[in-house]
Order: sequence, then C-alpha cells, then structure tokens
Amino acid sequence: MIVAELPIPSVDDSPGLKALPFMLGVIAGSVDVIGFLGLGGLFTAHITGNLVILAAHLVTGVDAPLALMMSVPVFIVALAATRLAAAGLDRAGMPSLGVLLLVQFVLLAGFLAIGLAAGPRASPQAPVLVVAGMLGVCAMAVQNALVRVALDGAPATAVLTTNITLLTMDLGEMLLGRDANRLAKARDRARRTWPAIAGFLLGCILGALSEAGLGLRSLVVPAGLALIALAMGAHRSAGAAVDACRRDIAS
Repeated sequence: MIVAELPIPSVDDSPGLKALPFMLGVIAGSVDVIGFLGLGGLFTAHITGNLVILAAHLVTGVDAPLALMMSVPVFIVALAATRLAAAGLDRAGMPSLGVLLLVQFVLLAGFLAIGLAAGPRASPQAPVLVVAGMLGVCAMAVQNALVRVALDGAPATAVLTTNITLLTMDLGEMLLGRDANRLAKARDRARRTWPAIAGFLLGCILGALSEAGLGLRSLVVPAGLALIALAMGAHRSAGAAVDACRRDIAS
C-alpha cells in the first residue's frame, strides 16, 4: 500500500501556526545569546558568527575553542539529518512539523540538563559543556530546517540579517513601488517576516537578562518556549493536514 505524502501545513492555516514563527524567533534569539555568554562566545544559531570568530583565531594564531571548530560541521550534519527525517516522515504519511518541534524541544531540554548538571563553575571548554553546546547547535539546525521543509510560507526564524534585509526592501517597495503584483507580494512577505524579527530581538533581550542572573540555568527559558511551540505546532499542523486531505478527497 502506497501512502500519499501529506500536504505541508501553511503558516496561514491557523492562528497557532501564524504565531509559530514569532515563538521560534524568541527561542533562537534567547538560545543564541545564552550560548554566547555562557559558553565562551559560541553562537548556537548564528553559524556565520562562528565562522568569523574561527577565522580570526586562525589568522591571529590563537587556539580556537573545540566547540567553535565543531559547530559548523555539526550544524551541517544536523541540517542534513533533519531533511532526511522530514522526507521519511512525509513519505510515511506523518506530519513532520510536530515531530521536528519535538526533536528541537528534546535537544534544548538536553542542553538545559547538562548545563544544570555542570554547575555555574564549569569551564566553557569542559567536554561536558562542549557536548551541551553541540546540542544547542543541533536544536537550531532543526529549527532552521523545519521552517523550510515543514511549514510553508514561514520566514527564517534564526537569521536576523536576511529578514531585516527582506523587510527593508519590502517596505521600500510598499512606499515607492507602482506595480500592483509586486506591492501585493511585498505586503504579504512583510506580514510574515516582521514577527520573526520581533521574536528574535525579544529573545535576545530575554536571553541576556536571564543569563546575567541565572547563567546556563537560564536555558529553562528557551526550553520552556520550545515546549509551547511544540503544543502550538503539533496539534495545529496535524489538524491542518487532515483538513487538507479531506478537501482533496472531497474534490
């Protein structure tokens, strides 16, 4: 028996899915700041930043931290694994969004658990915290992938530079453009992009404030938000997929 692939849910399918990019942005911003402050300058979501810092270490002859060197290949492997998992789930007729949100939550919960177990005095270069950092990197790789393969119409939720560029260009088009089709596309893109930007900025603020007072224990913030995101996405995406399948059968 061949199982038909489920349609990918759209951010416009339900209020929960519309709010999901904002929530994911908060998660990414908070994890990135907490990781940077608590793990000796490791970006968990901003892989470009890790490459810049790594290049600076190499050029100046300063030994690069192990976590920094591992972050890029680990991120790439996690992205590839997420893509393969999503394809397998889709072929099996299972909504991939809920599963990937669950994986992200488990990874962030593991990041938090190791941070709590290591204690406030552990060195960021300690092997146990290197492992913790890689769990954070994997969680952000899953998030970067899921908005591409499991949530149609979603913007990037962990890349502020790209989103700000898109929003600025779209605002310019809305102010200066004359073509109706381009104006409509710009409005639609801006409507979807700004919540991810606002969420990421809010996440950075929450992450910085909580890390200053709690250290790596502040990872409870993104881990808790990931649980909320799981609740928002899993039920809604499954319901949207079922509704879409019913519409296909009826038509």
